Amino acid sequence: MKVMPRKLLLPFLLAACLIPAPAQKAASEKSGQPPAQAGKSALDKATMEAYARHLYVMGPAVKVEVLDPKPSVLPGFFDVVVRASMGNQSQDLPFYVSRDGRKIVRGEVFDVAENPFSRDLALLKTDGEPSFGTPGAPVVLVEFSDYQCPFCAEEAKMLRTNLLSAYPKQVRLYFKDFPIEQIHPWAKPAAIAGRCVFRQNAEAYWDYHDWIYAQQASITPENLKSRVLEWAKGKEIDALQLGRCIDTRAAEADVDRNIAEARVLKLNSTPTLFVNGRRLVGRLDWPTLRSIIDFEIEYQKTTRNAGEEACCELKPLLPGVAGQ
Repeated sequence: MKVMPRKLLLPFLLAACLIPAPAQKAASEKSGQPPAQAGKSALDKATMEAYARHLYVMGPAVKVEVLDPKPSVLPGFFDVVVRASMGNQSQDLPFYVSRDGRKIVRGEVFDVAENPFSRDLALLKTDGEPSFGTPGAPVVLVEFSDYQCPFCAEEAKMLRTNLLSAYPKQVRLYFKDFPIEQIHPWAKPAAIAGRCVFRQNAEAYWDYHDWIYAQQASITPENLKSRVLEWAKGKEIDALQLGRCIDTRAAEADVDRNIAEARVLKLNSTPTLFVNGRRLVGRLDWPTLRSIIDFEIEYQKTTRNAGEEACCELKPLLPGVAGQ
């Protein structure tokens, strides 16, 4: 489900020019700080805000904040983030601004010697997260999902139905909670309940995952706990301990850690799936995902710059519990 209105889900601007300004002084180049500019410059926050508003048709209902310039990996440029927001919803728009303030660039900078998804790979943390598949697999999927999101339910069913049958040894999937509380009132309590289950029984967690997505239409904030405890009957779960964990929100920190990671990754919708760091936003169909996984399996046979063998330290999910 989208966090930002569609008007704020903006396409990349490859390059655009601003009104010329005088060249900066050599001393400013050496200092690494933005030089003083005469006339209009993208390093002037009011000018940059006006330019961004015009570029993306952002009217007065949208709050626009231009953050301070920071050193950039792109030589001769600063990183400048324009933050657009409406209420609790926000989106960061990254720009590269030339040191003389005359040019701005929208896009991504890659180093040909590195995996193009290395930045996201470095931010994705999988230790101790619910998972299924083969430890050490050449392809790692990391899914950020919301238990109350209908599109997430469809993608979850697709993944659970197809992934292991098609790839019994080549794939491992990690699940991360990203409840969007502004529009889904029981999504975070459901995520916390799921983590309470996971703390007791890692195998039962995936039963819970499948069950709650299937029951999505009948769950409410009021009946969530009673429905979860009813589901837990007959499972290898201590119901009293589970009830206490839900009431005290004892596993909330586990969910909050996932939410914080999603924010660092600048996610703004669910489901979002990473395949060896490749970001795939929105619900996917199985043929599309399968073609991406097949490509990555072949690519990693020679490159080996992603997947668990290349990037991840394998640890038990819980003490004494092997990977699921």
